[in-house]
This record gives sequence, structure tokens and C-alpha cells, in this order.
Amino acid sequence: MLIKKRFASEPSEARVTPEDVYLNRRRFLQISALGTGLAASSAHAGLFDFLSGDSDEPAAKPSERKPLDFRSTQTPEGLTLTPESKATSYNNFYEFGTDKTDPMNNSQQLDIEPWTLSVEGEVEKPGKVDVWELMNSAQLEERIYRMRCVEAWSMVIPWVGLELGSFLKRFAPTSRARYVAFETLYDPDQMPGQRNRFVGGGIDYPYVEGLRMDEAMHPLTLLSVGIYGKTLPPQNGAPIRLVVPWKYGFKGIKSIVRIRLVEEMPPTSWNRLAAQEYGFYANVNPEVDHPRWSQASERFIGPGGFFDVTRQPTLPFNGYGDEVASLYRNMDLRKYY
Repeated sequence: MLIKKRFASEPSEARVTPEDVYLNRRRFLQISALGTGLAASSAHAGLFDFLSGDSDEPAAKPSERKPLDFRSTQTPEGLTLTPESKATSYNNFYEFGTDKTDPMNNSQQLDIEPWTLSVEGEVEKPGKVDVWELMNSAQLEERIYRMRCVEAWSMVIPWVGLELGSFLKRFAPTSRARYVAFETLYDPDQMPGQRNRFVGGGIDYPYVEGLRMDEAMHPLTLLSVGIYGKTLPPQNGAPIRLVVPWKYGFKGIKSIVRIRLVEEMPPTSWNRLAAQEYGFYANVNPEVDHPRWSQASERFIGPGGFFDVTRQPTLPFNGYGDEVASLYRNMDLRKYY
């Protein structure tokens, strides 16, 4: 079921980013590890690539998305969502290529049903979950979250899913579980970016991510199975992905097949590729710049289309500081970026 739950830091629903804008967001810039170099400044980080998203290319035929079973406990006034038909534009999912339309064009044949998610490691009850059965049996919630990309643009998205913490409790984590490691599907036959280093952005696949245990158990942390009331499209990480709203977007690992609870800090894909640019924590922080651009402000992509972009200050922890700042008390957030 879908239950609407609001947090103090939740943005106004009138500022929900339209589906076409979210799903048509520009490609990531190639990182210097690939030898292409990046000519970004604090005022222009990703700007040219962002503008290149205004394309007349026809959208690929979207895969079928299923409505999620839900009930609403609250109907916000003045809520107008973008039509679902606009949710097929483009996305970033390097397993399907780095170009802005590659995920949309190359992911539609991804076999997402059935889908098994394994939970193992430091748990008393390791097991496997049928994700589609989980969708039907779990009490799903809608969460309207800000999403902040490390490249200094932001959106607001209505996710559907369940709290990661409540999900993990089913497997009885042991006292030795200090971190949670995530892994994306590895299937080069279906994911062309995994077959070719240049197509896949130079990442060492499978894509991996991680959270500290207290971050994973925080009620804001979501396992998402849908957006805009329906199941995730493949280019958005179908059928199940991670959403951590106070961290940069690359922490939101897609198409998850394995979760492991571990004692030591696990490796993460972007940190392995460019540790000086992408830290393990990846908390949104306007006072800690990316090595090649400022993080003090961001371009909010609003409901009017690609050129309706508002420059606004970046909020510490992406605006969720009241809920999560205590997780990092006495930590040097410049050192642990």
C-alpha cells in the first residue's frame, strides 16, 4: 500500500519536478580518469551538457510500467503531477551507456521480472526476496524528496517504496553489522556499458555502493520500487533502487540484486574510480566544493521545462539537516566528504 508520510523538511508538492524533466536529465560529464578531461568551473559545472538535453530526438518506446497498490491517508491541496507519458525522456545509468538517451534506448529490454534480492552477511536470517512479491505485500509509502546531483543541479521527485531500515530488520542484523553494502545486477549481455569500458564510463562493474548502518536504518532512507505512483522504468533502476535524500545522487544505486551487512567500510564505485572527487559519505554540503566546481549553489530544474532553471543556494544535507545532522556529530565533514 502507498501511505503518504510527511517530514518537516519535505518540500512543497507544488515544486515536484515534472517527470519529463527528471527522466530527461542530461548525461553525466566524463571524468578525468577516462582521459577526456572536464572543463567545468564553479559557474558552469555541467552547463553545456545540461543544455544539450533539449533534444528533438524521439523518445524510445517505454517498457510497460505497473500501477502500485496503495491507499492515501492524506491528499495534499494543489498537487498537480506531470503526465506519466512524459516519463520516457532520458536518465543516467552508465550500465546502458553515458549518453543522455542511452539508458532509455538501451534498457527497455532489461529482464526485470522475476527479480531476486539477496540479503546476506552479518544477519541471523539471511535470505532472498522476490521483489515483485515484496511490492504486493509491503506497505508502500510515497516520499517527495529533493534530489541533489553532485554536478550542482537539483530536482524534486515523488518516490514510492519502503524504509530500508524496516526491511533490513526482517533479517535480524547482528551486532557486528556496521555497514551495508549494495550491488547492482551484473549482466553484460543485457547491459552494454558493462561490456565496454568506454561505453560504461570507465566504471569497474558491477556497480557497488554502501552506507553506514545508522544511515541505512534512518527512516528517510528508502528502497524505492516506483516513481509517480507506478513501478520504476528500467532507466530509473527498475525494479528496486536506493534513495538517500541528504546525499548526492550517485549514492542511489539502481537495479539492486544483493545487500550485504558487513563489519568494514565497503568499496563504492565512484570512490574507487576517483577518490579525490567522490567520497564514501557524499553528504550534500555547500561548504565542501567538488575539486572542479563549487557546491555552494545549484540549478533547480523546475516545472517549466529544461530552460526553467532557478539558481538557488545549496542546503546542508540537502535540506534534511534537522533529521540527519546528528548522525555526523563531531565528524569533520570536510575530511569525511
